[in-house]
Amino acid sequence: MSTSSTSLDMAFALLREGRLVDAEQVMVRELQDITQKYGSGSPEWASVQCDLGNVLLNSDQPARAVECYRAACSGPVPRDPEAHKDRLTYRMNLGMVLATTGRLDEAEAELRANVRERLAFYGREHAGYAFGLEPLAEVLLRRGDLRAARETVEETIQNFWRNGHERIATALALRARIVTAAGGGEPAFVALEQLPDEVVEEVALAVLNRVGERPETDGAVLSLLAEAMEARLGPDHQATLNALSQLANSDRSGDGAGRVVAIRKVLASYHRQGRAEEALMAELGLAMAQSDTGDLEGALRTYAEALDRAQGLGRADLVAQVLRNWGLALSEAEQPAEGERRLREALSAAEYSGNQELLGRVRIALGLFLQHQERLAEARHIVEAGLGTLDVAHPDALVGRSHLGAIMEGRSCGCGDLPGVVAEAFREFVHSRLPQDLLADLGVSLKDGDFAVSVELRREPTQDELDQLNRVIQTATAEFRRRVAAT
Repeated sequence: MSTSSTSLDMAFALLREGRLVDAEQVMVRELQDITQKYGSGSPEWASVQCDLGNVLLNSDQPARAVECYRAACSGPVPRDPEAHKDRLTYRMNLGMVLATTGRLDEAEAELRANVRERLAFYGREHAGYAFGLEPLAEVLLRRGDLRAARETVEETIQNFWRNGHERIATALALRARIVTAAGGGEPAFVALEQLPDEVVEEVALAVLNRVGERPETDGAVLSLLAEAMEARLGPDHQATLNALSQLANSDRSGDGAGRVVAIRKVLASYHRQGRAEEALMAELGLAMAQSDTGDLEGALRTYAEALDRAQGLGRADLVAQVLRNWGLALSEAEQPAEGERRLREALSAAEYSGNQELLGRVRIALGLFLQHQERLAEARHIVEAGLGTLDVAHPDALVGRSHLGAIMEGRSCGCGDLPGVVAEAFREFVHSRLPQDLLADLGVSLKDGDFAVSVELRREPTQDELDQLNRVIQTATAEFRRRVAAT
């Protein structure tokens, strides 16, 4: 059930634009309207609580989403079968999001209860029962109970297979992750030859969507996935290329050799297919991988080849991106004169492209280069110009602001007070989204990647203003936590 499809569509459109606070407010207003019309605890109210939880989850606020899902499945079980089905979904969502917040004991308890309810409602042979088993197997994997996880996912696969259900793809992907975590050399990806291409593609996508949850086994799973996709779909299929690309990204903490090999395979495929723009992006990734492995000479050759390709495409933004990265690599290779030349060429190309974000990033890169060359007055001018074209929460803007502080102190190196810079950007973000006369002071401190916030008000707020203040601060915390991790 969803009584708020129009509002939900609007909220997700706002999320795609990065307007997290506005998206949440759309759903809060919808919840108020539904509460007045149908009453708190009604099936319609529960549906909007779930929708609000989905919006919060997609704005990186899982702890708040948990409370919405908990509210959605509170109270007596609905008598209406459709409302009861929805209630089963809300409880499954609750268990899954509890797991994302690390509350695995609670997550397992909720999901086991959900499985019992689904068994009573659907019966063991129905796919609706297996829908509850799959997230339970996921939590068991995260808890390290590999035996129980394997038993649960095998039951899930058998159910979906009997029912011909498309969710077989995610279940097979989960099985592969469990098998790889257990070790022993057992085949991770099975029965792919019996599935249509589109389902095999979904298996790959399901694996890729979970990368990062178990970094200790990501490399092994992705390597096996790439091999399986190449064998089943071919070396030039996008699922194979996606697996190789993700394998390259996941190998950053290793020796880098596997990363270079994976990118070269992707690059060769794009060459075969005549996909020039994708080949250019792969070349940029290859150059970075070469730099990370200490092969600066190889990286510089790759950047030169990438520039030729970008110029051939006639895209000023791509030319600027290549030149920016090349200039930074030249600086790292202790070729400052050539590095500055490429960075200034990047600036000209970015200005011509009209891409303001790219222009800001190039300006910041050039400004920091000039700072390190002890040309502080020139560096300050260019960094300030770069900050003028970037969003206050952009990772490059945070780095630029921090270095600007060092420049203004007359230092040619060092990034200044990064926590202080982030806190000031946080305050600016919050102030811009609240009534101007509401806040007297907003204290923000950053420690270990998280924020402590204190508020002093100028006047007594209305309840709506207080609710808005709480939402904005929670949204800012989620947004800046993500941006700090990217710097």
